[in-house]
Amino acid sequence: MNTILVLPVVIPFAAAAVNLLFNGNSGREHRISILGALLHFAACAALFVRVYSSGMQTMQVGNWPAPFGITLAADHLSAVMVIVTAILGLAVTVYSRAEIKSDLLAAGYYPLLHILLGGVSGAFLTGDLFNLYVWFEVMLMASFGLLVLGREKQQFDGGVKYVMINLFSTLLFITGIGLLYGMTGTLNLADLHLAVQKVDNQALLTATAAIFMTAFGIKAGMFPLFFWLPASYHTPPVAVSAILAGLLTKVGVYALIRIFSLVFIFDMAHTHGLLLIAAVATMFTGVLGAAGYNEFRRILSVHIVSQVGYMVLGLSLFTPLALTGAVFFLLHNMIVKSNLFLISGVSARISGTFELKQLGGLYNNHRFLALLFFVSAFSLAGFPPLSGFWAKLILVRAGLETGAYIAAGAAVVVGLLTAYSMTKIWGEAFWKPEPAGKSAEKGRPDVWMLLPVSVLAILTMVIGLLPGPFLAVAEQAAHELTHPEIYVNAVLGGK
Repeated sequence: MNTILVLPVVIPFAAAAVNLLFNGNSGREHRISILGALLHFAACAALFVRVYSSGMQTMQVGNWPAPFGITLAADHLSAVMVIVTAILGLAVTVYSRAEIKSDLLAAGYYPLLHILLGGVSGAFLTGDLFNLYVWFEVMLMASFGLLVLGREKQQFDGGVKYVMINLFSTLLFITGIGLLYGMTGTLNLADLHLAVQKVDNQALLTATAAIFMTAFGIKAGMFPLFFWLPASYHTPPVAVSAILAGLLTKVGVYALIRIFSLVFIFDMAHTHGLLLIAAVATMFTGVLGAAGYNEFRRILSVHIVSQVGYMVLGLSLFTPLALTGAVFFLLHNMIVKSNLFLISGVSARISGTFELKQLGGLYNNHRFLALLFFVSAFSLAGFPPLSGFWAKLILVRAGLETGAYIAAGAAVVVGLLTAYSMTKIWGEAFWKPEPAGKSAEKGRPDVWMLLPVSVLAILTMVIGLLPGPFLAVAEQAAHELTHPEIYVNAVLGGK
């Protein structure tokens, strides 16, 4: 029993259960949650080290042999995703110590947060489609609960849009599962890789691939069904916005990468061609949509869409270099995007607003915060030598090498437009003087806010200044994705 694969899922659920026992005792809830997040990080780090040193890890739950039982599997891509999930979970849990007050604690904030972390970890580690569906549902319930936790009208409005479009995605997902099972008789991902090669009805198989592409595309926030995202992510507490921004759409991207590198690789000219078109449309839609907003979190929310386009671009090109760029971009973006949301919360704590027109003077009065924003924002835009520069450079180079010149050019242009949005936030919130007649500062950020923001910014700089080890992991993940027999042999034992 390779129990190290179970711990990243079990620990968050255990933390949620213990938190429920102490509901109403805010001090204990904070301490239990931080301890749970630390243990989750330790388990995910141990799994990452195991995969990095010993290769892909698998476990058959209950000792039922694959493909008949429940399979847990961790290759380099899964290991990267769970360790970043744990880092973000710990950062947001520490940040929550300063932001989340007793009313939200009593409503179940910490149990929902830990259930979300457990669901995300389960989605990254599951080895079959039905359990991926189960983990998606766990994530949907927990994230919806977090979105409407404050019970405000704006939160319910955004939450309803979020849950309705995601329920539609779930309907498509379960429909695709039924069709695929009917054609192959299996839902184990490794077994599916072999089974789809024996299906005679290739037209139905391609149609099923399109269903999965739409279902996972909605989860990822791809064009054109992404409107739920900017309508909802700016409404909850900042800690909730940060964890949702860092994780939820990335689970959709992960699902796309996994299934379109392992299962649906029989008609790549069609499926990956559609993904390429969707990637370019997603990049432009997100970055142009952000230009119309003047609220800190709304700009960041819409930019999630454009960044998803870069990740899907790497999948659509499907070369070792392109997939390396996609994995590296995932690693970089999950950290940077979550940190920018946390920084928006710090600025709102200081000024009492997220509206850029009412912000100002943060550079003169809070230079350390300005430095943290600068690192994260311009990494998102792709300024050298920050982490975003390397991620975009790899994807642009991959596009040029494969002859996808329009896509490569789109990646460059969208990067420049992203820089415009980040410059707008910098100019309005940090560089310009405080607006005339502005009231005194509403509050000052404490160490519980600045500590996680600082750590994530430092991690962003480390990835940018010392990209070698991170690129090596991304290259190994890409190698495994382009050689699916590695995954198949690890799960099925060479059958």
